[in-house]
Amino acid sequence: MSKGTSISNFFTRDKPLFSLEFFPPKNEAGGEKMLKAAAALKPHNPDFVSITYGAGGGTRKTTMHYAKILKNEFGFEVMPHLTCVGHTKTELLTILEDFAQEGFCNIMALRGDPPKGEDEFRPIEGGLSYATELVSLIRKNFSHFGIGVGGYPEKHPESPSKKDDLLHLKEKVDAGADFITTQLFFDNQVYFKFLEDCGKANIEIPVLPGLLPVQSIGQVQRFCKMCEASLPTELQNKLEDVEKDNQPAVGADWAKEQVKELVKEGAPGFHLYALNQSEASLQILEWLKK
Repeated sequence: MSKGTSISNFFTRDKPLFSLEFFPPKNEAGGEKMLKAAAALKPHNPDFVSITYGAGGGTRKTTMHYAKILKNEFGFEVMPHLTCVGHTKTELLTILEDFAQEGFCNIMALRGDPPKGEDEFRPIEGGLSYATELVSLIRKNFSHFGIGVGGYPEKHPESPSKKDDLLHLKEKVDAGADFITTQLFFDNQVYFKFLEDCGKANIEIPVLPGLLPVQSIGQVQRFCKMCEASLPTELQNKLEDVEKDNQPAVGADWAKEQVKELVKEGAPGFHLYALNQSEASLQILEWLKK
């Protein structure tokens, strides 16, 4: 069993890094699709891949199962997500120990969304209320772990203001986070303004931009509604002006231009929300090789 490397080390290199995000499949067919996408993307040597974690720990075993495959069979540096939802502090420590025993040493620490059917997050008895507490728990008990946290360039939906949101982000950084991965955005000026605001808040760790290669107008509208991200009129018009089958190409082209500008302007790299699909991500990565 190989031991991983803290992702924080990757930000010290001279070249931009790139990473990919997968989610635990719901069934065997979904698993085959995810692994097929992973195989197609492997030749591009992502610096790391992440795999998400279901609400209430619903995908705990599935996350571990596929995280092990991505690490041991594909050779990826894997960063599993972990949330506070539905777990006591003791359970979280057990999960972290399981990850450590399997050779993982990076965690994306998140509070997590409320379980389906609930409007607000409520910690269970003996559980944690905030991602900051999870970061502190990891840093105290697994000091060698690299810790990523989420950042919302356009404000977390539950935050009353951007200022308040930045204060909470600063708390996560002070608790021991190594880097920030942003929620999706489609206007790079949003990212650059977020960096500026982070600097004013004395948030000095790397901020990795998270990008979604859009598959359809319906998909992007759902995502924007969930995370309060803005959809540029130009992108919306382009998606609406083509046939449905051509919308993924529009999304990939838009993400290509985002990556080009972000890297040129000094972003530490980029993170692609691959959604267990390879086509759009492959278009972007092949284009970057030219």
